Amino acid sequence: MSGRHRPDGKRKLFGIDVDALTLDETVERCLDAVKDNRLLEVGVINAAKVVKMRRDPELHRAVSGCDVIVADGQSVVWASRLLRARLPERVAGIDLFQRLLAEAERRGLSVYFLGAKADVLAEMERRVATWYPKLRVAGSRDGYFADSEAQEVAEGIARSGADLLFLGMTSPKKEKFVADFGKHSGAKVVHGVGGSFDVLAGVVRRAPRSWQRVGMEWAYRALQEPRRLGKRYVTTNAAFVALVAREMVRPTRQAATEPVR
Repeated sequence: MSGRHRPDGKRKLFGIDVDALTLDETVERCLDAVKDNRLLEVGVINAAKVVKMRRDPELHRAVSGCDVIVADGQSVVWASRLLRARLPERVAGIDLFQRLLAEAERRGLSVYFLGAKADVLAEMERRVATWYPKLRVAGSRDGYFADSEAQEVAEGIARSGADLLFLGMTSPKKEKFVADFGKHSGAKVVHGVGGSFDVLAGVVRRAPRSWQRVGMEWAYRALQEPRRLGKRYVTTNAAFVALVAREMVRPTRQAATEPVR
């Protein structure tokens, strides 16, 4: 068995233990955590985050400490195949978010929304209420708070009694909040959903399925905000490709330097 494949179903990619799960299996893991009354912190990685994690030890610690880590980016799934650490499919954070909202409504579970600007959060909640009319929303708060307020924010979530906590904040703020205060929130499932609040609020358009299938969702996003995101995406994607190339030649290099027995 390859060293990248382990009996526990995880795959070692770029020094990260990624769970080889489908979207359905990830949803089931989350629901099991609620049923068993235990904390499950969900981490997601894409090309940009993999690059950032190598430069930011604290971000690496925060993501690696999650109970479940799935591939949010199609590029990570493709890389897993090239590196013989195959992941079954992409588990996009926004898809997991929406599936869990539907399951929460169906099962009578309560949710808490933390993140985005106040007006964006309000619009998202309004739309969510039309899509999931029986969903129990325990509470919400915008994502604009100081680091010194994080403990108080977590305590407020705990008082709400929410079963699932969704964080609509950017990296690395959401990962660090999960790592430092996830267990203090009292929620059973803590999932950082990034810019999903903006998408559900209609502020940002998600790429069509055809763009998603070919791994070009990042390009669609960059076209919406070229001045802010264009250079960033090109830089991180180039760094990710270089990282994959290094990982591909590493086994060959290691074999060439091993002594003959």
